[in-house]
Amino acid sequence: MRILPAALSLLAMCAMAADEKAVLGGGCFWCVEAVYHGQPGIKSVVSGYAGGATPRPTYEQVCTGTTGHAEVVEITFDPTRTSYENILRLFWVAHDPTTLNRQGADSGTQYRSIIIAQNPDQAAAAKKSRETAQPGFRQPIVTEITEGKEFYPAEPHHQDYYERNPTAPYCRAVIAPKLEKLGRQTP
Repeated sequence: MRILPAALSLLAMCAMAADEKAVLGGGCFWCVEAVYHGQPGIKSVVSGYAGGATPRPTYEQVCTGTTGHAEVVEITFDPTRTSYENILRLFWVAHDPTTLNRQGADSGTQYRSIIIAQNPDQAAAAKKSRETAQPGFRQPIVTEITEGKEFYPAEPHHQDYYERNPTAPYCRAVIAPKLEKLGRQTP
C-alpha cells in the first residue's frame, strides 16, 4: 500500500494534534517545572499563572495575592508515552497537597495546590486521583480542582529557571532536595 504525500501530511498533523496539556500548581512554579522537565512523554513545561481573574498578569501582580492566580505549569505531553494519570501521580508526591496556600516557606494563595483540568475527562480523572492519593496523607488534601481557566505564560526569565540557575540559593535549598527526594540526579 502506497501512502501519498498529502496523507503523510494529514498523519503528521494528527500526530501533532494528539498532544495533550495538563495545568498544575504545587507551590513555586520553578519547583514544579523542574519536577516534570525531562520526564518520559513530557514535551514541554512552561511556567505561568492561572486560576484568577486578572488578564495577562505579571509576576509582580501575582505575588501580591490579589489577582486570584496561582503559580502553575502548563505541561504538554504525548499521551502515547505517558498518561494524565501518571502526571497526577507525580504531582501528589512532588509537593504537600495538604497545606492550604503554602509550600514550604512560600506562603499565599499564589502558591496553592491546584489542578486546572482542560476538559471534563481531566476533571473527573483529577478528582479520582485525589481520592486515590488521600490515604497516603495524614491530613486532608486541599488541592483545588477547577476547569477551563486561562493559562498565561510567565515572563521569559522564569522559564527553565532551575536548568539555567542550578547553583542559585533557592535552587540549591529548595529544588535540588525536592528532586533528590524524587530520585532525580541534580547538578
